[in-house]
Amino acid sequence: MSIHIEKAFVKQFEADVHLAYQQMGTKLRSTIRSKSGVIGSSTTFQRVGKGLANTKSRHGLVPVMNLNHEPIECPLSDYYAGDWVDALDELKTNIDERRVVASAGAYALGRKTDELIISALNTANQEIGDYDSGLTKELVLEAIGVLNKKDVPDDGRRFAVVGVKQWNDLLSMEEFTSAEYVGDNLPFVSGTETKKWMGVIWVLHNSLPGSSDETDCFIYHSSAIGHACGQDVKSDISWHGERAAHFISNSMSQGACLIDAEGIVRVKCGEE
Repeated sequence: MSIHIEKAFVKQFEADVHLAYQQMGTKLRSTIRSKSGVIGSSTTFQRVGKGLANTKSRHGLVPVMNLNHEPIECPLSDYYAGDWVDALDELKTNIDERRVVASAGAYALGRKTDELIISALNTANQEIGDYDSGLTKELVLEAIGVLNKKDVPDDGRRFAVVGVKQWNDLLSMEEFTSAEYVGDNLPFVSGTETKKWMGVIWVLHNSLPGSSDETDCFIYHSSAIGHACGQDVKSDISWHGERAAHFISNSMSQGACLIDAEGIVRVKCGEE
């Protein structure tokens, strides 16, 4: 067997990793403000203040809003996920097994992407609930009310990420499950199960902050969190003769940051 992997194999493998990452690796990247192609160790997101409209006299100057621009720095970090593939094992490997290895690396990086985003969400200081009960319609209404009071846009870009128990709580509500309330025009977010209800796209995730008895869920506007990507998921395959194996390395450079705390509400939910 040749010690060099065909270039076509490498390209196909990279394509498999990228596809798996996009489809199943990350659930939350498409729900927030994202910037790709970042050069350097960090990038900046702009938080823009509210503008005021005013009148002007005939032939007078148009009033200037003097919007406040607050730069928010988002640092990037490098992440890797690799594995060895023995040369003799490759003789027994078919296309499906290659995709298994590709998917494993992509999923690992996808979980890291979501971990970064959830860590940024976890810095939110607006919170409701007390861990004494599960997710209820009253809590949902209270959280949406907090966003409305802060003038957070209700423009179809509000999201909620909830745990397994909270998703089951939602499924027990007729308003959440019935087509009479929700409709059948549901969005597609990174290949995960979602529902749109009360102007919010609900996403199931099982890695939220909390403990065995408590879970922090979040309802947020997509512009409240920033995600920066210096290098998207990339694969490198190299031969190591002393090990008689190829090493498959998957890597990415990404980061996430809080842009606007007023656009996020933490919902404290009990697991009982």
